[in-house]
Amino acid sequence: MRKLANEELERLTIEDYKKAKKTPLIIVLDNIRSLNNIGSVFRTVDAFLVEKIYLCGITAKPPHKDIHKTALGATESVAWEYRESTMELVEELQSKDVKVIAIEQAENAAMLNDFSVEDKQTYALVFGNEVKGVAQEVVSKSDAVIEIPQFGTKHSLNISVSAGVVVWDFWSKLNR
Repeated sequence: MRKLANEELERLTIEDYKKAKKTPLIIVLDNIRSLNNIGSVFRTVDAFLVEKIYLCGITAKPPHKDIHKTALGATESVAWEYRESTMELVEELQSKDVKVIAIEQAENAAMLNDFSVEDKQTYALVFGNEVKGVAQEVVSKSDAVIEIPQFGTKHSLNISVSAGVVVWDFWSKLNR
């Protein structure tokens, strides 16, 4: 077996990416501290043709060299917008019939592997701060809470890893 060269991967150009049909997912980053995590999420979102990223609160915005280092240009392809208030954004998205889902460990959370997606529904997935998680007021306002099953000794996953796991799961369920 031979590894493929980048030229053989037939990836979209930025222009083609922007015109491509998007996965009905929106990512909300709620007060993310690490610029490397932000860049990694941009790259994941690019890989699965996600509609948009919202950067909220203290979450840094491009252009920034540390975001660029891990995003590898995805800040140019992915639609993004900054919002000061995650709560106001959640309410706005819900008013547009977007289902808001907090990715968090909470009472009565659905396990990711058990969660069923609805056809023709747009979802906004909220990922929280590396230390405090998704703000409680956002968890309370969300339409659902999803937890990533974990079986080891640690209590959480890195935000960029969590985004990769959840976005891939939603993408695969929405593209059956």
